[in-house]
Order: sequence, then structure tokens, then C-alpha cells
Amino acid sequence: MTNSSIILIDPARLFREGLRQIFSDSPFTVVHESTSIADALPFIATLQPAIVLVDLPDRGSGPTATIEQIRVAAPEARVVVLTTAVDVNRLAEALAAGVDGYLLKNMSADALHQSLRLILLGEKVLTTDLARLLAGKQATEGRDSVQANAIDGLSDREMQILGWLCDGAPNKQIANELKIADGTVKVHIKTILKKIHMRNRTQAAVWAVNHGIAYGGGRGKAHTLIPGSAVLTERADAR
Repeated sequence: MTNSSIILIDPARLFREGLRQIFSDSPFTVVHESTSIADALPFIATLQPAIVLVDLPDRGSGPTATIEQIRVAAPEARVVVLTTAVDVNRLAEALAAGVDGYLLKNMSADALHQSLRLILLGEKVLTTDLARLLAGKQATEGRDSVQANAIDGLSDREMQILGWLCDGAPNKQIANELKIADGTVKVHIKTILKKIHMRNRTQAAVWAVNHGIAYGGGRGKAHTLIPGSAVLTERADAR
């Protein structure tokens, strides 16, 4: 089987060399490494890697601009943030911008390998610690009137389905669990998106976590599939 190509963007040379060693006996190959997004973009466009593994810069453009630049250069690449920065606002922005994974550098090599495998399968992956942090954001900020109205406008069934989305359940599983048709699930999801003013199920899952619906406040916790990581949604939305 051909190894999946990775472009690595991180300012720390020693860290990049360490990752090369970690990937040396794995299904992944680092085909290029750069210290910055600007330096990496021409190589991303030319090499069209399977994964772009990037540590977001502390200064300059935020996660949205960075992710958009990578998407333009390589539309099919999976964009994965690997960082030490535990910042709930940057996490939320990155997820809303469509990042495929948000991981912390203190994870094990095995967890990193498994996370990347899941991401290539279309999963959205973030560490459970970050998921809990995102869930706690709402508790400290409170709800504004628009958010409160959106939650109040959801039916019990819609709240159930939102919880299942955060559990990583595909439509078929939701339909089986709730004993309703697949088509009915799709209609409910469309209605949910309209009510909470989100564009896709990924954003809806992030919104639900941020408002306490998923972690501790709704259907249940997201499935923990590997140590230190959790799947936010079953499949990435089609790009």
C-alpha cells in the first residue's frame, strides 16, 4: 500500500525531525517540511499531499485564513492542527473553518498515527481534553438571547439527533436507534441547521458541544476511539 503523504509545517526544526522519525515506520511519509505557511504553500499546491499537518502561528492571520489558504492550494488535503496552544477560541474558529483534526503535541505517537488514519477515513478528530474545553466555554460566557432562542426552538427529537451527531453517529445509525426512516433523519438535520443558523453537520456538532448539549448536557459523550482523542463527527462533510 502506498504511504499517505504529509506536508509538515512547524517552526521548530527539532520537532519536525522528531515527527519524521515517528513517521519513518508508518503508513505516512513526510514529503516536505516548512517553517511557515507562506513557505509551504507552493509545495502544497505542487505536491497535493494527503495531509497538511500544521502548528498555527501565534501571530498574524487566524485559523480561518490559514485553513482557507491551504484549502485553495490543495482542496482534497486533510488539514490537521498539531499544537501546544490550548485556546478554546482558536479551537472553535478552526473547527468552524473546517479543519479535519485539532490535536495537542503531548499526545503519544500511537495516538497520532491512529488519529491521522481516522482523519483520512473522513473522521473529524480532536483530543477529548479540547472537546471538554470547548464544552466549558459556554459555561463561562453564558448564552446570548439568539443562542437561547435557538436552543429553546429545538424539539426533543431534534435535541436527540444533535446529541447523536456529536456522538459521531451517521444517519443510518441515528435512524436505527430512534426507529425512524433515514429520510426523516435528513429532514430533521436540515431543520436543525436552519434553526441554529449553521451550514453543515460539523458546525452543528461544534455548536452543540459549545452549548452543553453533547458533553454532559444532551445525548451523551462523543465516542472515545483512541487514547486522548475523540471523533467529533462520523464523516467529514463533502467538499
